[in-house]
Amino acid sequence: MRYTDVAIIGGGLSGSTAAAMLGRAGISAVLIDPHESYPADFRVEKLSGRVQVERFLRTGIGESVLRRATFAGENWIARFGHLLDKAPSRQFNILYDSLVNAVRDEIAADVERICAKAVSLETSPKRQKITLSNDETISARLVVLANGLNVGLRHQLGIARKIISACHSISIGFDVVPAGRSSFDFPALTYFSERPSDRIPYITLFPVGTRMRANLFVYRGFDDPWLRELRRAPAETLNAALPRLKLITGAFDIPGEIKIRPVDLYVNDASDRPGLVLVGDAFSTSCPVAGTGCDKVFTDVERLCNVYIPQWLASDGMDADKIAAFYADPVKRGCDEWSAAKAFDFRCVSTATSPYWTAQRWARFIAWSVQGLLRPFGGALHLEPNFLGHSSSSSSSSSSSRSSSSSSSSSLSSSA
Repeated sequence: MRYTDVAIIGGGLSGSTAAAMLGRAGISAVLIDPHESYPADFRVEKLSGRVQVERFLRTGIGESVLRRATFAGENWIARFGHLLDKAPSRQFNILYDSLVNAVRDEIAADVERICAKAVSLETSPKRQKITLSNDETISARLVVLANGLNVGLRHQLGIARKIISACHSISIGFDVVPAGRSSFDFPALTYFSERPSDRIPYITLFPVGTRMRANLFVYRGFDDPWLRELRRAPAETLNAALPRLKLITGAFDIPGEIKIRPVDLYVNDASDRPGLVLVGDAFSTSCPVAGTGCDKVFTDVERLCNVYIPQWLASDGMDADKIAAFYADPVKRGCDEWSAAKAFDFRCVSTATSPYWTAQRWARFIAWSVQGLLRPFGGALHLEPNFLGHSSSSSSSSSSSRSSSSSSSSSLSSSA
């Protein structure tokens, strides 16, 4: 049996970030994941916005990881075939597997990485026991469950999952290439839906290395025939849904594979479990349309590793009262609530046809137009691309930590 203070199950973004942070803090930890190198997976493909980047920087590994991303310093905003603004941006574009593997490179050598799957887990107020697929066992004071959407261990422990919104949205990823020319005119682009009936909030195009990547978001059922048409004839189906998009992009082709990922919004209740804490998607999911998934991951892991784990390890035991303090953390709860509210607001502002939400769509359109007009005179409003006309684009939960990360944010921006 191996002994450690903290065992992390799952080596995706949240688990690998936690391992890197605990290693930097000199805390005894092991990372358990079946993949030596994280495989290709359609999830996060960019980090963007001041608040999200600052949250990553507070983990202590953000600067070195983001140097591997493709930086886009300007993002065009368009709707109805009209260019509304050429907005300065802080987009760091990187495919999910490359992001995770870059984070893993920041894990200290004294954090043991075990290439196996956790097949069973026993928890108690004192020590936790993990049985691995290679027949090894691990004894840990604390288990951090960061295995994303995998439900086996949670079912085994009887952790209740509450579905908030089944198939809340669908994310679609693919490459685009300009037809008949060597490159697109824009460095990055966010194009908003033209009609609520299309059930498309927006499409975003951004460079990853030498490729131009597209993320399209839709509010449809996973068995919707429209998705089959998109697979069969992607460029034609997209042009029919967003007929004036080509006025901004020019003609384009969609070569290669299209990846489609539906997202259920759910939350798992493990607050009464001793010795076990859930982070990232293992705790609750977020809607990719709202772009808050990385905010939640970085907030979870930063609060857990910088605040709670050092406190918990300083005294004996790992009872449920200790663990409950993490779930009740006001910064974490503020981020979770903001993310959930934004998921539903974005769906309403994109698809609802009531007078209120129609007004919100026009308010957003007008706000972007005014920002674009004011920018040459230095009076732009600095709205985020996923701005909603009635709500702020940043979470108040981050305000208390903003000043502490300002110097590292400035150095990253200049180096990128």
